[in-house]
Amino acid sequence: MTQRTWFITGVNSGFGRHMTEQLLARGDRVAGTVRKMDSMDDLKAKHGDLLWLSHLDMTDTPEIQAVVNKAYADLRKIDVIVSNAGYGLFGAAEELSDDQITHQLNTNLVGPIMLVRAALPHLRAQGGGRIIGLSTFGGQATLPGGSLYHAGKWGLEGFLDSIGQELAPFKIRVTIIEPGGARTNFRGGSVRLGEQLEAYKGTPASFVHVMIKDTSRPAPGDPEKMAAKIIASADQEPAPKRIVLGSDSFGFIHKALSDRLADVAAQKDEAASTNFPPSA
Repeated sequence: MTQRTWFITGVNSGFGRHMTEQLLARGDRVAGTVRKMDSMDDLKAKHGDLLWLSHLDMTDTPEIQAVVNKAYADLRKIDVIVSNAGYGLFGAAEELSDDQITHQLNTNLVGPIMLVRAALPHLRAQGGGRIIGLSTFGGQATLPGGSLYHAGKWGLEGFLDSIGQELAPFKIRVTIIEPGGARTNFRGGSVRLGEQLEAYKGTPASFVHVMIKDTSRPAPGDPEKMAAKIIASADQEPAPKRIVLGSDSFGFIHKALSDRLADVAAQKDEAASTNFPPSA
């Protein structure tokens, strides 16, 4: 197997950590970004130069540009860019502060967009590559109490879907990953909740507070298997546009798309009624 070089944001936990461990174990190089450098001391000691590390705050656009450029300068070529870093912000929209909303969108939407934009000149210059964006079933389906999280993921999917078409002539392929719940530390370390308002208690939006805090029901997804599927997608030709991971993700997305299509199909004649007459 030819050695690849991967650039992955947020490698200290979750899918980023699982992917990094698997890639290093098979001899690939990983350029990983973290918020705390010492969080990767164990893998750095074990794998040495196969693991390139840098601090990166996904809300800092100049730093994103600088880190991507430095990774390419040091490693010469990067085959796969993985936008993985992010976190969940939950609660009714009215329960979230302005600062929380801005930080969420800057981290989960603007940051990944800037990451891809920073990598594009390098990917074009080297004649192609892969971009893999970590979304969620929440990029296709919605639940109450997740409006701002969904806003970021729906925006990310729209960006990646469109840019995949823009980049096809340059042999740069784009894949969107849509996992369901997985047994990572997402709920424990990557979730933030708004301050619950009395008015929303007992409403559908309040369920998210229970769901996040209730650890008695483990998520169905195996993160090691999911990470392996994400890695394997880099070998698929043609590159898959989307990869759904987890039975819960499949269920949520299938229902959401089926319902949406039924709503649209029912309006076919009404939609056409707003056209000019064919002879006009």
